[in-house]
Amino acid sequence: MSAELRLGPSFARSLGDLAAPYVAFAAKAFAREATYRMEVFTNLGSLFVRLYLMKAVWSALYAQNALPPSGIPLHSVLTYTCLALLMSLVLEIDGTRSIREKIREGTIATDLMKPISLPLYFFSDGAGMTMLHALLIVPALILSLTLVHIDVPPPAVLAAFGLSFLLGYLVNFTLNFLMNCSAFWTLEGFAVQLMVRWVSDLLSGQIVPLIFFPGLLQSIVLALPFAAIYSTPLLIYVGTIPPQNYARALALQVVWLVVFSVLSALVWRAAQRRVVVQGG
Repeated sequence: MSAELRLGPSFARSLGDLAAPYVAFAAKAFAREATYRMEVFTNLGSLFVRLYLMKAVWSALYAQNALPPSGIPLHSVLTYTCLALLMSLVLEIDGTRSIREKIREGTIATDLMKPISLPLYFFSDGAGMTMLHALLIVPALILSLTLVHIDVPPPAVLAAFGLSFLLGYLVNFTLNFLMNCSAFWTLEGFAVQLMVRWVSDLLSGQIVPLIFFPGLLQSIVLALPFAAIYSTPLLIYVGTIPPQNYARALALQVVWLVVFSVLSALVWRAAQRRVVVQGG
């Protein structure tokens, strides 16, 4: 028993020592991102304008009955749209974009020699930036409430939404990681990321709820990994996914997270054997 008691604190200290550098990386990224104050105000202003435009579009479409029967009233669509824009403050942060920057500059070669896990570094760097932008959700929400009324579901639904949002964040990170790792072969992954991002914006449910897609197409897009990023948590929030289907929806997100995590590990292992740096 005494040996087990001694093992507990020792294991905790070892785990803390392993996590310490990545916590420091996240704190540094938070401080770095906080220096760009003008960008903070620009993001808030942009979100307010986009919400105003989206409200005008959805209100006009519902007024003209131009939407397919979906069972979602206008106020729920406006809640969906507002939450999607607030989520984008976090989900549009890409900590893995520095992969292609390091490859282009040639610093990736020396970074691979450092006694740290580079994928964890990219994750912690992105998490630090994400924490700052998460703080923007509060003033952004206050601004949003001047334009739309946001429905607030019961605590159990909020908990399911929070868990789904976290899974969506992790799926989004692994997707970005895979896209930026393409730079190991192409030396510039921006074009790949741009194409995937366009597809993701449309098929993730960020702009248009996926349940507005017709028939078979709706079933297909809801099963794609992009839906795990925005659509699943948002449909849980507005009640389109009922509580009895939470387990299935969350399980699909976990499946895509595992798939992308395994692919990321395989691609990263192959990339380390193929360090071709532009210019030398």
